[in-house]
Amino acid sequence: MSSDSSAAGRTGAGGTSRLPLRSLLFVPGNRTEWLAKAEAAGADAAILDLEDAVPEQDKAAACAEVGEAVAARGAHAEDAGRMALFVRVNALESWAAAEALRTVAGPGLAGVLLPKVRDKEDVRFADRLLGWCEREEGLAPGSVSLVPLLESAASLRSAYEIGSAASRVAYLGALTGAGGDVERAVGYQWSPEGLETLALRSRVLLDVRASGAPHPVAGLWTRIDDLDGLRRFAEQNRSLGYTGMMAIHPSHVPVVNDVFSPGAAELDRCRRLVAAVREAQSKGRGAVAFEGQMVDEAMAATAQQTLDLERRRARAASA
Repeated sequence: MSSDSSAAGRTGAGGTSRLPLRSLLFVPGNRTEWLAKAEAAGADAAILDLEDAVPEQDKAAACAEVGEAVAARGAHAEDAGRMALFVRVNALESWAAAEALRTVAGPGLAGVLLPKVRDKEDVRFADRLLGWCEREEGLAPGSVSLVPLLESAASLRSAYEIGSAASRVAYLGALTGAGGDVERAVGYQWSPEGLETLALRSRVLLDVRASGAPHPVAGLWTRIDDLDGLRRFAEQNRSLGYTGMMAIHPSHVPVVNDVFSPGAAELDRCRRLVAAVREAQSKGRGAVAFEGQMVDEAMAATAQQTLDLERRRARAASA
């Protein structure tokens, strides 16, 4: 049984809702000194990678290095509102992998990326292990979020079950980069336009939303110098309903942050729309004409959600 099996609420330590993350930047686990570059780029989160980014013979040393980096972040409370730290561990298929999870779990760890997820049972197993780690470290239950990586046709098809398997699953989505596990598993031929994965990303997004996981994240854009292509891909993902993207290079972070941040004009329109609907309601009307469009409570609720999320993000950034 999951240590925190209900999908309702999706809360972290102390019962506070997890923040949306616009950009999650991969950093090799044996290059923790590069965390400064990730923070300078403005990444909402850094993912210290102990899986693909580290050669097998270096994994033990990298795990210890990552554990030290997490502990250092946890020892400085003033860093709480800054860049979040995630760790991509190796698949939990051995006691060594489970021990690595224990090594990196601590007060400075925001979340764990779990690769090679097959089904909901993999999520529940990781959830239990993280629950034990939290008790060992004196952390509140559910403090560490879990990000299952959907890298096979079976796991992509089971996105709803995987997303609803544990309430610590807050960030989940389709990562449809060029080459790699997903392209091999599904058989598509990647293109910069992304049309061959549009249906896949849409389906996974719907499953993630239905599961209760609040912050769907997409990715990856592997062409380092093609920032225009990155922007188009990020805009497409935001239009679908994703709230952020994983990234592989610091130069991608400002573009991703810009796309997934509502601009001043958008926020101002949201405020005006909410005010117009509230004024209409005060006069006994449920709908009102607003800048050439009929709007009602549903549109006001969507606009208010945008304002609330941006307010929470701004508070966290200034903490």
